[in-house]
Amino acid sequence: MQVIRAAEAPRFQLHGVEFTGLAAPSRGSAGLCTWKLTVDPGHGGGEAHTLDRDEVFMVLTGTVQITPDGDKLGPGDAVVVPAGEPISLTNLGSGTAELYVAITAGFTGTMADGTTIQPPWAQ
Repeated sequence: MQVIRAAEAPRFQLHGVEFTGLAAPSRGSAGLCTWKLTVDPGHGGGEAHTLDRDEVFMVLTGTVQITPDGDKLGPGDAVVVPAGEPISLTNLGSGTAELYVAITAGFTGTMADGTTIQPPWAQ
């Protein structure tokens, strides 16, 4: 068993979003990645990206939209974004939004320009 302490979890900043790495292969989980998203007020999704695995978003605080033209989600809501569907996170509220995310380890993201990535918070 590996404990990931919130104060010691790696943090990554990307365009108004903080990613706090939780479960990942480098942190004891061979099959599952999880992280916490903290999204600044006014963050507007930008260009959509896709993933090659299903991704689950669980809203803790705030009001968000996960996909272009997707449903408005609030605390306690969750959404499963199927592999290949566009993802473009928008904070619709006036305060910070927080979410937990879960996805199968080893996924690959494809950015709008066709670049593929494996994010550091999921490794």
